[in-house]
Parts: sequence; structure tokens; C-alpha cells
Amino acid sequence: MDYGKFTLEELKKGYRFDKDKEAYVCIYCEQTFPAGQIFSMDGHFYMAEHAVAKHIAKEHDGNFTRLVNADTKYNTLTQNQRELMTLFYSGLTDSEIAKKSQITDSTVRRQRFTFREKAKQARLYLAVYEQVFEEHTENENAFIPIHDKAIYVDDRYLITEQEKRHILETSFKSLSPLVLKNFSPKEKKKIVILGKIAEEFQRERHYSEKEVNEILKPVYEDYMTLRRYLVMYGFMERTKDGAEYWLTV
Repeated sequence: MDYGKFTLEELKKGYRFDKDKEAYVCIYCEQTFPAGQIFSMDGHFYMAEHAVAKHIAKEHDGNFTRLVNADTKYNTLTQNQRELMTLFYSGLTDSEIAKKSQITDSTVRRQRFTFREKAKQARLYLAVYEQVFEEHTENENAFIPIHDKAIYVDDRYLITEQEKRHILETSFKSLSPLVLKNFSPKEKKKIVILGKIAEEFQRERHYSEKEVNEILKPVYEDYMTLRRYLVMYGFMERTKDGAEYWLTV
């Protein structure tokens, strides 16, 4: 999952509002809740925005749990810090947390202070970054996001939106249905091509190797190469025996 493509507010809520669909969308599984509709959940009725929040709590163990335990290179919290954050989130007092964690009250207070100072630093950095690179940079020159499970993060990922569009236009015979002309040996092109092909799969779903092949065969005759590179470049993962595959972006 690419956490970098969501706003801070969307990450804090666990859902976004899609203006085109006029619906609230879960960022974890992309289930949609059209605005204006009423949803029945566990014997109660909810408007769309409340329904998507209830969905996240029930189906994804809550937004906080998903964020604090996010399996992504952007989550730099240590295991101890994650546990402390969870205890702070639960509303326990410093003394209760200290007793539960078998540390001193002063250690808990010091960690709380450290978390607060890092948050201030992050907010300032974000404010500066957004003014420089989002408010004063043309979208065409913006770099495409690097997905969380990227294996080889180097210059091959320095791809602008303009470059991405050109690669898609020249590498595929058709984008709907998806039909690939050739699988380029150039790294930048591979990343864009594989990212587009990954969109053919559903998040939060596990596929057998046969199902993966059936999806890839219409895209390119050498579907086995595509399957291998989707795993190699971190767009998909599989069990050791190759029995199951699933999307990671």
C-alpha cells in the first residue's frame, strides 16, 4: 500500500472522499460508500461517512492499529515505540503505562516529550516541502510515488508524471483492455509497466498461480516473465511454494 499518495487528513481518518464517484473510499481495501446512502451495519443504520469509519473499525482493526503497525519503510517507529504509542492511545496515565511497561514514570514522560518534538519537526518540514514542491511545481514535473514494497530504490524511480505517461503510451498497444507491446529491459520502463499491470489485481485478495496467469495472459504472451517481475520488484508477494499471490501496493 502506498501511504505516500494520501493526505495527512486521509491517513488520520483511514478513508478519502472521491469527488468523481461522490463516495467515501476506504484507503485499505477501496470499498466505496456513496454519499447520501444509508448503510445497515450490525443492526444499526449509518450515513456513508460514518459507515466507512465503522467499516475500518470492524474490518481493519481500526485506523490507528493499521497506521501504527504499517508495514512500510515510512514507518520508522521501533517495536517499543509502537507499543508505547498504543498505550498512550488507550488513554492510560503515565503511571499506568510505566507499571504496564515495567519502566519509570520519568521514562514515559520523556518518551511522550520526544514524540511531541518529532511531531513538531515533521509538521514544519511538511509545510516547507508542500510550499516548495506542491504549490510551485508543475504536476508534469512531479515524481511518481515509490510504492512501499519497492526492492531496488535508486535512480530508476526518478520518473516524472510526464515520463510515466509517455512510457504508457509507447509500451502498450491498448490500455483498456490492457495489452503490452513488449516488456522493456530499461528499468524505468519496467517500473511503470509493472505498476500499470498491478492495477489489474485487487487489493486484499489472494490469488492462486493459475488465477494470476489468467489475468496476465491477455496482457502479454510471456506472462511468466511478468509474474516473476511483479514479485521481484515488490508489486506482489507470494508464498514460498508459489501457491498464493497477493498485491502489496
